[in-house]
Amino acid sequence: MDLDARLTDLGIELPVPRSPAGNYVAARRAGDVLYLSGAGPVRPDGSLVTGKVGDGGLDLGTAREAARLTGLQLLGTLRQELGDLDRVRAVVKLFGMVNCAPGFTRTPAVVDGCSDLFVEVLGERGRAARSAVGMAELPFDIAVEIEAVVQVA
Repeated sequence: MDLDARLTDLGIELPVPRSPAGNYVAARRAGDVLYLSGAGPVRPDGSLVTGKVGDGGLDLGTAREAARLTGLQLLGTLRQELGDLDRVRAVVKLFGMVNCAPGFTRTPAVVDGCSDLFVEVLGERGRAARSAVGMAELPFDIAVEIEAVVQVA
């Protein structure tokens, strides 16, 4: 499958990934595994989706879109690191963190925004093992942070 053609067919343009916000790298390869550092939801205009999900804050739909935007950042990092998304063999694991208000328990539904994007773009190679947890705070008050472990060629 030519994933660049697939992205075009889907009308998806991958963003240039943001630089790390601290003393770390965006990705580290160990053999055929690429570990992607946590990424956040960046809108096309460069602004971040911020705030807590639930209890009068961000609604589920906005939070899912934030997770999708985060997935676009991760795919952009993958392409930057690999040069070609066709080198992705499998998304092994996603770890999704949701900045949520006390009592919000629909974190899996939020992180589905990223998971759905990965399956849409990568097909079965994008279906991963996953965790989706709620956090009291995330860096810069971002709504979602997601990291990935990817098997690559």
